[in-house]
Amino acid sequence: MRFLRIFFCFDLILWGCTLIDGKEQAVNEQIREKEVRLISSDGEQLGIMSSSDALKIAQEQELDLVLIAPQAKPPVCRIMDYSKFKYAQAKKVKEARKKQKTIEIKEIRLSLNIDTHDFETKLSHARRFLSEGNKVKVTIRFRGRERAHPENGEYNMNRFAEALSDICVVDKKPVIDGRSMQMFLSPKPASAKDNQKKEKTKTEE
Repeated sequence: MRFLRIFFCFDLILWGCTLIDGKEQAVNEQIREKEVRLISSDGEQLGIMSSSDALKIAQEQELDLVLIAPQAKPPVCRIMDYSKFKYAQAKKVKEARKKQKTIEIKEIRLSLNIDTHDFETKLSHARRFLSEGNKVKVTIRFRGRERAHPENGEYNMNRFAEALSDICVVDKKPVIDGRSMQMFLSPKPASAKDNQKKEKTKTEE
């Protein structure tokens, strides 16, 4: 069991310090462990030795000694340029954040007696929002006596959702909320994937 744990630990280390999870690591003189297992900057196992001897080897190479697996027995240290490593990690995090897609809820307002042209325009806007991976909130506000005929609002809502059924699913069916009726639409997973492919194709072109 102990052998398997050590082997697993080394496997992660050899794949590029996967065990470093973004937290501040003990470095050089901060390492208090009496005995450590040392990994070279190239991933070579240098064996078990005192932390002072490991630090000496790192200093001779003008590099840092970093504690990367404190829970292992014995704890595992690796020789590396810690400042370069932290810079590379920070750069990866920054790039990952840039690629993250923020999902927004876009609102489309319909009227109870909406004309065909306006209806088609609203559909076009909603289709664009959905194709970008955003959710859509469809709202109809009832005025005066219109509140007596909520079925007309529900009809327009269902007609709107049906026209977009090829790229969306209804998250929340039409419901009355005060003087308004609301419905929520989300893009189909397949639609989001198709959109990503289109964006990739545009980038390659």
